[in-house]
Amino acid sequence: PNMFLGYYKNREASAADMRDGWMYSGDAGYFNEAKQLVVIDRIKDLAETARGERFSPQYIENKLKFSPYVAETVVLGDGRDALAAMICIRFSIISKWAEKNRLSFTTYTDLSSRPEVYALLQKEVEAVNATLPPAQRISRFLLLYKELDADDGELTRTRKVRRSVINDKYADIINGIYGGKSEIPVDTTIRFQDGTSQRIRTRLKVVDMGHSARMEAAE
Repeated sequence: PNMFLGYYKNREASAADMRDGWMYSGDAGYFNEAKQLVVIDRIKDLAETARGERFSPQYIENKLKFSPYVAETVVLGDGRDALAAMICIRFSIISKWAEKNRLSFTTYTDLSSRPEVYALLQKEVEAVNATLPPAQRISRFLLLYKELDADDGELTRTRKVRRSVINDKYADIINGIYGGKSEIPVDTTIRFQDGTSQRIRTRLKVVDMGHSARMEAAE
């Protein structure tokens, strides 16, 4: 039995993926405790910490997004000593949660900065961390002051994170996370499609999840 004989009229691709009768799919995965193979990502999309530990940002991001309170998230850690996350709250859900719990707020930025919301999201991060190997757990996280938007180039049209854009646009915030800061000041302007703009002045709280991974000092 076999999967296929090779790619049609493409010997180079066939030679690259077919070796000694085996097809190399290019996927990364692991065997869980039940001896089941769990495929997590493409090998080419894996990141690597400064300690040489490989991880899939997208796999961890997807686990975080299983939470109804999380709209988007960016997992950091490539070339760093530990993993961290910038999380965008799901405003439609958390705003209802806030109203139910008599928590007043005015805007997305205001709601995402509330200690009660941070406490809510910390439980979600803790739940995901409990399912991950120690080296792949989130060490620190913050709640971003705005939603990630494809119109801002932060996501593709299929809602995939544009990591190079994020790393450049939010460099000061990322360096603050890895610099060990407990709060990061933000003073920026958001421009909307209709030509209007809004100035955002806030402070982002950085939550330390308290496990032993050492955070790399910001350069």
